[in-house]
Amino acid sequence: MRRAGGHATRLGLLLLALIALSSCRLIPTAPPSPGTVPGPVPSAVPTPPLPTALLIGVRPGPAIVTLPLSTGRASAALRSFIESCPRLTARTDGSGLTRPADWLGACNAARTWAPLDAPNFFATWFESARVSDGKTFITGYYEPEIAGVRTAQPGFLVPVYKLPPDLVRGWPDEIPADQRTGTPPLGRIDEGGKFVAYYDRAAIEDGALAGKGLEIAWAADPIEFFFLQIQGSGRLIGPDGSVMRIGYAGQNGRDYVGIGALMRDRGLIGAGTAYPTSMQGIMAWLREHPAEGKAIMRENLSWIFFREVIGDGPNGALGVPVRGQASVAADPAYTPLGAPVWLDADRSEVTGLWIAQDTGGAIRGANRFDSFWGAGPSARTIAGGMSARGQALLFLPKGTLVRLGVQ
Repeated sequence: MRRAGGHATRLGLLLLALIALSSCRLIPTAPPSPGTVPGPVPSAVPTPPLPTALLIGVRPGPAIVTLPLSTGRASAALRSFIESCPRLTARTDGSGLTRPADWLGACNAARTWAPLDAPNFFATWFESARVSDGKTFITGYYEPEIAGVRTAQPGFLVPVYKLPPDLVRGWPDEIPADQRTGTPPLGRIDEGGKFVAYYDRAAIEDGALAGKGLEIAWAADPIEFFFLQIQGSGRLIGPDGSVMRIGYAGQNGRDYVGIGALMRDRGLIGAGTAYPTSMQGIMAWLREHPAEGKAIMRENLSWIFFREVIGDGPNGALGVPVRGQASVAADPAYTPLGAPVWLDADRSEVTGLWIAQDTGGAIRGANRFDSFWGAGPSARTIAGGMSARGQALLFLPKGTLVRLGVQ
């Protein structure tokens, strides 16, 4: 759901994202690719292999039958695992740990397994493995619900824009041809035919895109919409109870700035203030200081574009719905997307079995996870304050460790 992962972006972001980088949050199916401005093709430069779970080391964990798998959590994980199977058995695993064929036995068995016997399913078909030292850090994300409508009306004046056609990739003239490596940055072609950076948050809020037919909806509260952009997707609830689900379609290519870190460093929130270092504390300060709050939010230059999402739940990076209290975002270089993950943390809410189905820009490294809590006030509260540490185990199909030569 968080293809705020694209801007840091799924995706994707709550307390950590606000205080440190950017999060996650939920990643829908891949957005349409912006156009590309052609440029010189650079010479190939050899690069060292990127770290993966296989390269940094994996070792056997405890027998799964010895773990305290609850029936409720295991049943929810089984459902999400079944939804992941079509992708698990077809996609390349970036962690280097598994092959598509490795998952076939478990996926075939899962389809007819009784949910009430879910703990036995995982004990029967999987073995646990610890990547590196297994030390994990876990944050949380959720699907925001804010007031919004499809057509502008009094009280609903914050535009929700779709991906603009003039958002393209290209190389600024000031970057020499021999330094044009990797993916060109996002930007636009100005009136003089020059490639320039795309409009930032302030310019968009001041009307740079107004009147171009890009509005797909209108939100009521600019602060709530700001936080929905950080999450990367959400639900717009109309006065009549109608619901429009929107998901990440793209980002303006400008830098994401976590305003929580700015506010903390400036002494506006945290110790010695009336505002806790949390999403709730940040929002309270913004509301009580509207002019200063607007200026601080504009220091985050990033802007997220949306599309309407039809279907059952927001989709994660794996292309299947993410489920509250069942799905986590992970770094696919260290965790096979679709794999079960056991978390034993210092926060009881997050301890248990999850399925890795999403990614996020701030979710980087071995054993780094972002837990998804669904929608509604409870999900918002838990995700907004989630910061947990502990140990993580991957569940891999039995026989994987022997094939990898891991003893």
